Amino acid sequence: MKPDKIKEAYNNLCESYYVARKNKNSETDFFNTNLEMPTTLKLLGNVKNKKILDLGCGPGFYTKILNENGAKIKGIDISEESIKIAQKENPSIELKVGDITKKLPFRNSEFDIVLSSLVLDHIENWNPVFKEVNRVLKKGGMFIFSTYNPVVFKVKRKKWFFKKIREYYGYFDENMVKEHWGKETIEHHHKTYGTRIRFIVNNGFEIIDYEDSFPSKESETIYPKYYKRYSQVPKFCTWKVKKK
Repeated sequence: MKPDKIKEAYNNLCESYYVARKNKNSETDFFNTNLEMPTTLKLLGNVKNKKILDLGCGPGFYTKILNENGAKIKGIDISEESIKIAQKENPSIELKVGDITKKLPFRNSEFDIVLSSLVLDHIENWNPVFKEVNRVLKKGGMFIFSTYNPVVFKVKRKKWFFKKIREYYGYFDENMVKEHWGKETIEHHHKTYGTRIRFIVNNGFEIIDYEDSFPSKESETIYPKYYKRYSQVPKFCTWKVKKK
């Protein structure tokens, strides 16, 4: 997905997304707060006094949590409207508008951790991102990023007699996959596990940890239908990689 299209889509979506995230009985609350976030926060661990860059910070939900947990955090996002919301949520935090596929406006070896939540799927070529993340991280620094699980984009729904079934098909076809979020069309670029791993290791990182997202315990009561499904099949995953 081209940067200008990403910017336009998220400028249009950010207000409704922000409101949905604040609604504690919404699909968005489940998928973000109760599915992706617990796994990513677990891999982040203790962030007190850590210098962290929130890469693709959106309206600043992670920025706020990490700041409250004692991190020294900065953020960047391509969407001006998202940054406006994030700045209201985090008035004392340095937040910038910028394209994360270009040179980042931060110093060499500035951060202990770079976090990126559900951003990289929009980008076909990860090399420029990993190159810049490597540059702004200290030696031994961590890049923690979440994505859709690679199998998600290759699920086909089919009818089999009187039942509806899901079939996995075309996993090795690395193509753009379109989703409709309200009136906006969002593109994700499917990559196999092998391709993802090559982007990581070819850019000076080693894999430290990996985990598929599992629903929070609270969501079993609040969102029983979603909990039942996504405690059995993966939706998101989080990677923890270390700068060599």
